[in-house]
Amino acid sequence: MKKELRIKKNEEFQSIINLKQSIANKKFVIYYRDNDEHLRVGISVSKKLGNAVVRNKVKRQVRMMVQQVFDKTKKRDFIIIVRNKYLLDSFENNKKDLEYLYNKINKRMD
Repeated sequence: MKKELRIKKNEEFQSIINLKQSIANKKFVIYYRDNDEHLRVGISVSKKLGNAVVRNKVKRQVRMMVQQVFDKTKKRDFIIIVRNKYLLDSFENNKKDLEYLYNKINKRMD
């Protein structure tokens, strides 16, 4: 995922989260809002999930899922928060859950 497609700053995370537009399941919480530029994604993985190696692996996997699932022509910001249940399932099942939430968001926004 290119750097201009990422949300990194804490202020940006907080401004999106404070809008309280979210959708969740057992593995992910996704906050979202429209923007004027292009698709941007921020990924948050808690220290409760494991050490730095585990958290970085989870972030890499979620970035790959975003590349495969999300439509890059939509002008939206997303914050993806990964929950503990993520580690209990396979990559493919986690990807299906993320895709389900993404499709649900698109139905709400369109």
